[in-house]
Amino acid sequence: MPTWDERYTAAEGYLFGTAPSAFLTAQKSKLPASGSALAVADGDGRNGVWLAEQGLDVLAVDGSSVALEKSRQLAAEHGVTVRHELADLLTWDFGHERYDVVVGIFIQFTKPAQRAVMFRAMQDALKPSGLLIVQGYRPEQLAYGTGGPPDAENMYTEAILREAFADLDIEHLASYDAELHEGRHQGMSALIDMVARKPTG
Repeated sequence: MPTWDERYTAAEGYLFGTAPSAFLTAQKSKLPASGSALAVADGDGRNGVWLAEQGLDVLAVDGSSVALEKSRQLAAEHGVTVRHELADLLTWDFGHERYDVVVGIFIQFTKPAQRAVMFRAMQDALKPSGLLIVQGYRPEQLAYGTGGPPDAENMYTEAILREAFADLDIEHLASYDAELHEGRHQGMSALIDMVARKPTG
């Protein structure tokens, strides 16, 4: 299995494309007009750059230095500023009530126990009334083979997300199949989307 640095180096252009996640852009009306955003495992930058274009102060964190360099290039091309940090997201300090928005799009590189820790950290990092946006693959994605990890346990179900983010107010949670055309994610896909908000009290 190649490392993420090797995957990003081998890719012609951007591994996941330069256009943001269609699901993320559909949440534009829910974003604050200003504030801080954390793009978790943001790869080569398509989502972090788009968030910065919406007027947010974005920190993009990823475990690949190659991906972050591509993200810097993309941000420069779009004329926006994105802060970048190279980190192991399984040990990185997400902080406490630091961000108005936390975004995790296809961050399915963790086993269930590690995922639970990372999800808790993402939740804790949200400020009160902060917005969490998550998209991933469901286990049924293995039958499609159009992207994502080769292991079903890395994928999400509605029950997994409801349990992991039980302390948040879930505003949207949907499982569905749809065509994706986002870099390496190509073709019919088994998707799951969630939008949740941290209570103010």
